[in-house]
Amino acid sequence: MKRISEAIRQSIEVKQKILNSNELLGAIKDVAETCSQSLCDGHKIMFCGNGGSAADAQHLAAELSGRFYIDRKPLAAEALTVNTSFLTAVSNDYSFEEVFARLVEGSGNPGDVLIGLSTSGNSENVIRAFQAAHRKGIITVGLTGETGGRLADISDFIIRVPSSDTPRIQESHILIGHIICELVERNLFPE
Repeated sequence: MKRISEAIRQSIEVKQKILNSNELLGAIKDVAETCSQSLCDGHKIMFCGNGGSAADAQHLAAELSGRFYIDRKPLAAEALTVNTSFLTAVSNDYSFEEVFARLVEGSGNPGDVLIGLSTSGNSENVIRAFQAAHRKGIITVGLTGETGGRLADISDFIIRVPSSDTPRIQESHILIGHIICELVERNLFPE
Protein backbone atom coordinates (compact mmCIF):
# COMPACT_ATOMS: atom_id res chain seq x y z
CA MET A 1 0.00 0.00 0.00
CA LYS A 2 2.79 2.41 0.87
CA ARG A 3 4.48 2.08 -2.56
CA ILE A 4 1.15 2.53 -4.34
CA SER A 5 0.45 5.74 -2.40
CA GLU A 6 4.01 6.96 -3.02
CA ALA A 7 3.77 6.43 -6.79
CA ILE A 8 0.48 8.32 -6.94
CA ARG A 9 1.90 11.14 -4.79
CA GLN A 10 4.95 11.43 -7.07
CA SER A 11 2.74 11.58 -10.15
CA ILE A 12 0.62 14.32 -8.59
CA GLU A 13 3.74 16.30 -7.62
CA VAL A 14 5.04 16.29 -11.20
CA LYS A 15 1.68 17.38 -12.56
CA GLN A 16 1.46 20.10 -9.89
CA LYS A 17 4.82 21.45 -11.08
CA ILE A 18 3.47 21.58 -14.63
CA LEU A 19 0.31 23.32 -13.41
CA ASN A 20 2.41 25.92 -11.57
CA SER A 21 4.69 26.68 -14.54
CA ASN A 22 3.47 29.47 -16.79
CA GLU A 23 6.34 28.62 -19.14
CA LEU A 24 5.15 25.02 -19.59
CA LEU A 25 1.49 26.00 -19.86
CA GLY A 26 2.43 28.59 -22.48
CA ALA A 27 4.47 26.04 -24.43
CA ILE A 28 1.55 23.60 -24.44
CA LYS A 29 -0.76 26.36 -25.72
CA ASP A 30 1.76 27.38 -28.40
CA VAL A 31 2.16 23.79 -29.59
CA ALA A 32 -1.61 23.30 -29.78
CA GLU A 33 -1.97 26.50 -31.82
CA THR A 34 0.90 25.50 -34.12
CA CYS A 35 -0.63 22.06 -34.70
CA SER A 36 -4.04 23.61 -35.31
CA GLN A 37 -2.64 26.01 -37.89
CA SER A 38 -0.66 23.26 -39.59
CA LEU A 39 -3.78 21.11 -39.93
CA CYS A 40 -5.86 24.09 -41.13
CA ASP A 41 -3.25 24.67 -43.82
CA GLY A 42 -3.60 21.10 -45.07
CA HIS A 43 -0.52 19.65 -43.38
CA LYS A 44 -0.13 16.70 -41.02
CA ILE A 45 1.09 15.92 -37.52
CA MET A 46 3.64 13.12 -37.16
CA PHE A 47 4.65 11.47 -33.88
CA CYS A 48 7.67 9.32 -33.00
CA GLY A 49 9.26 7.73 -29.95
CA ASN A 50 10.61 4.43 -28.63
CA GLY A 51 9.14 1.87 -26.24
CA GLY A 52 6.47 3.45 -24.07
CA SER A 53 6.93 6.68 -26.01
CA ALA A 54 6.17 4.76 -29.23
CA ALA A 55 2.93 3.60 -27.65
CA ASP A 56 2.16 7.20 -26.64
CA ALA A 57 2.94 8.36 -30.19
CA GLN A 58 0.40 5.88 -31.56
CA HIS A 59 -2.13 6.82 -28.89
CA LEU A 60 -1.94 10.54 -29.64
CA ALA A 61 -1.99 10.09 -33.41
CA ALA A 62 -5.15 8.01 -33.00
CA GLU A 63 -6.81 10.73 -30.89
CA LEU A 64 -6.37 13.16 -33.79
CA SER A 65 -6.97 10.85 -36.75
CA GLY A 66 -9.90 9.11 -35.09
CA ARG A 67 -11.76 11.30 -32.65
CA PHE A 68 -11.24 12.76 -29.22
CA TYR A 69 -14.17 14.49 -27.51
CA ILE A 70 -16.41 15.13 -30.49
CA ASP A 71 -17.56 13.26 -33.55
CA ARG A 72 -15.84 15.11 -36.37
CA LYS A 73 -13.86 14.55 -39.54
CA PRO A 74 -10.51 12.79 -39.13
CA LEU A 75 -7.37 14.87 -38.89
CA ALA A 76 -4.10 14.10 -40.69
CA ALA A 77 -1.99 12.53 -37.95
CA GLU A 78 0.25 9.48 -37.96
CA ALA A 79 2.70 7.66 -35.74
CA LEU A 80 5.98 6.83 -37.47
CA THR A 81 6.22 3.68 -35.37
CA VAL A 82 3.49 1.52 -36.88
CA ASN A 83 4.97 0.04 -40.07
CA THR A 84 6.99 -2.91 -38.75
CA SER A 85 8.13 -4.00 -42.22
CA PHE A 86 9.60 -0.55 -42.84
CA LEU A 87 11.13 -0.29 -39.35
CA THR A 88 12.82 -3.67 -39.57
CA ALA A 89 14.00 -3.18 -43.16
CA VAL A 90 15.57 0.21 -42.44
CA SER A 91 17.06 -1.05 -39.18
CA ASN A 92 18.59 -3.98 -41.03
CA ASP A 93 19.71 -2.16 -44.19
CA TYR A 94 20.81 1.13 -42.60
CA SER A 95 20.52 1.39 -38.81
CA PHE A 96 17.85 1.77 -36.15
CA GLU A 97 18.99 5.38 -35.75
CA GLU A 98 17.68 6.11 -39.27
CA VAL A 99 14.14 4.68 -39.05
CA PHE A 100 12.24 7.89 -38.29
CA ALA A 101 14.49 10.17 -40.37
CA ARG A 102 13.84 8.13 -43.51
CA LEU A 103 10.08 8.33 -42.97
CA VAL A 104 10.31 12.09 -42.42
CA GLU A 105 12.40 12.45 -45.58
CA GLY A 106 10.00 10.27 -47.56
CA SER A 107 6.63 11.59 -46.44
CA GLY A 108 7.18 14.84 -44.55
CA ASN A 109 6.44 18.18 -46.16
CA PRO A 110 7.15 21.80 -45.24
CA GLY A 111 4.53 22.99 -42.75
CA ASP A 112 4.00 19.55 -41.18
CA VAL A 113 4.66 19.13 -37.46
CA LEU A 114 6.84 16.36 -36.00
CA ILE A 115 6.34 15.60 -32.31
CA GLY A 116 9.11 13.52 -30.78
CA LEU A 117 8.62 11.87 -27.40
CA SER A 118 11.80 10.97 -25.53
CA THR A 119 12.05 10.92 -21.75
CA SER A 120 15.82 11.51 -21.92
CA GLY A 121 15.74 13.78 -24.96
CA ASN A 122 18.67 11.78 -26.29
CA SER A 123 17.05 9.10 -28.47
CA GLU A 124 19.27 9.08 -31.54
CA ASN A 125 16.51 8.08 -33.96
CA VAL A 126 14.32 10.94 -32.74
CA ILE A 127 17.23 13.39 -32.99
CA ARG A 128 17.96 12.32 -36.56
CA ALA A 129 14.26 12.65 -37.41
CA PHE A 130 14.35 16.23 -36.11
CA GLN A 131 17.44 16.96 -38.19
CA ALA A 132 15.67 15.60 -41.28
CA ALA A 133 12.59 17.62 -40.39
CA HIS A 134 14.58 20.85 -40.22
CA ARG A 135 16.06 20.19 -43.66
CA LYS A 136 12.50 19.91 -45.02
CA GLY A 137 10.94 22.89 -43.23
CA ILE A 138 8.96 20.74 -40.79
CA ILE A 139 8.17 22.17 -37.34
CA THR A 140 9.59 20.11 -34.46
CA VAL A 141 8.17 19.63 -30.97
CA GLY A 142 10.16 17.80 -28.30
CA LEU A 143 8.40 16.21 -25.32
CA THR A 144 11.13 15.26 -22.85
CA GLY A 145 12.09 15.01 -19.21
CA GLU A 146 13.49 17.90 -17.19
CA THR A 147 16.87 18.27 -18.92
CA GLY A 148 15.53 18.14 -22.47
CA GLY A 149 18.67 16.27 -23.50
CA ARG A 150 19.96 16.93 -27.00
CA LEU A 151 16.43 17.59 -28.25
CA ALA A 152 16.32 20.81 -26.23
CA ASP A 153 18.72 22.49 -28.66
CA ILE A 154 17.13 21.26 -31.90
CA SER A 155 13.40 21.59 -31.17
CA ASP A 156 11.33 24.49 -32.40
CA PHE A 157 9.20 23.89 -29.30
CA ILE A 158 10.36 22.00 -26.23
CA ILE A 159 8.11 20.79 -23.42
CA ARG A 160 10.27 19.50 -20.57
CA VAL A 161 8.39 17.58 -17.91
CA PRO A 162 9.95 18.55 -14.55
CA SER A 163 11.08 15.04 -13.58
CA SER A 164 13.88 12.55 -14.21
CA ASP A 165 11.68 9.52 -13.42
CA THR A 166 10.71 7.78 -16.68
CA PRO A 167 7.23 6.56 -15.62
CA ARG A 168 6.29 9.97 -14.21
CA ILE A 169 7.54 11.67 -17.41
CA GLN A 170 5.53 9.31 -19.60
CA GLU A 171 2.39 9.84 -17.51
CA SER A 172 2.82 13.57 -18.01
CA HIS A 173 3.50 13.21 -21.74
CA ILE A 174 0.13 11.54 -22.24
CA LEU A 175 -1.57 14.24 -20.13
CA ILE A 176 0.10 17.00 -22.17
CA GLY A 177 -0.68 15.16 -25.41
CA HIS A 178 -4.33 14.86 -24.46
CA ILE A 179 -4.49 18.58 -23.67
CA ILE A 180 -2.96 19.38 -27.07
CA CYS A 181 -5.46 17.07 -28.80
CA GLU A 182 -8.36 18.71 -26.97
CA LEU A 183 -7.19 22.22 -27.86
CA VAL A 184 -6.63 21.26 -31.50
CA GLU A 185 -10.11 19.76 -31.68
CA ARG A 186 -11.66 22.87 -30.11
CA ASN A 187 -9.69 25.17 -32.43
CA LEU A 188 -10.69 23.30 -35.58
CA PHE A 189 -14.25 22.35 -34.59
CA PRO A 190 -15.66 25.11 -32.38
CA GLU A 191 -19.08 24.38 -30.96
